[in-house]
Amino acid sequence: MKILIIEDDITIRSELKSLLERYNYQVIAAESFENLPQTAADAAPDLILLDLGLPLRDGYYVCREIRKSSGVPIIVVTSRNTEIDELTSMNLGADDFITKPYNTQILLARIENVLRRAYGALSENTIQYGGAVLNLSDSTIIANGKTLELTKNETRVLRLLMTEQGKIISRNQIMEELWQTDEFVDDNTLTVNINRLRKKLSETGLTDFIRTKRGQGYII
Repeated sequence: MKILIIEDDITIRSELKSLLERYNYQVIAAESFENLPQTAADAAPDLILLDLGLPLRDGYYVCREIRKSSGVPIIVVTSRNTEIDELTSMNLGADDFITKPYNTQILLARIENVLRRAYGALSENTIQYGGAVLNLSDSTIIANGKTLELTKNETRVLRLLMTEQGKIISRNQIMEELWQTDEFVDDNTLTVNINRLRKKLSETGLTDFIRTKRGQGYII
């Protein structure tokens, strides 16, 4: 699972990053605070740890802006400890609230609980990327709190792209994957399948999840 840390204190940010990496999380730590909602969108994390006392724009603003386009789980981690701070965070869409200084084991437990609530118990039949979980056992995808049913071809296309995440997959590779079905698949059929899948993914907020590399293929 990928976690984005939005924390302006360099020492806390570094310690938190090291802690999470020791527990096998993939960690991105924001170092620029000019456009944090865009940073979050580009990072496509599975969870965000968000401080409230940030330079330029506070954590309330960042949480509100992220929630306009994404349901990614957000845990507010802050030195502010009033009930008003917690209530405001929850009303803006935060999934949990923990105050500094925190017990690291409690923080890890909170992270695990929020991830479990958001994505369910992951198994060998699931593939995860960028806040989306593809369940191969029932051909569904979960993202931003929504679950969508996929066709057999849609599942196979996503399985291939998500298994090879970050790599360009050619149209021929995808067609070879789809030829395992009883349906005839040609170049036009593939285009139709990709367009339908993109439209369906956009319903969960996964806009531009599948990107076209002109003349090369597709990548997520």
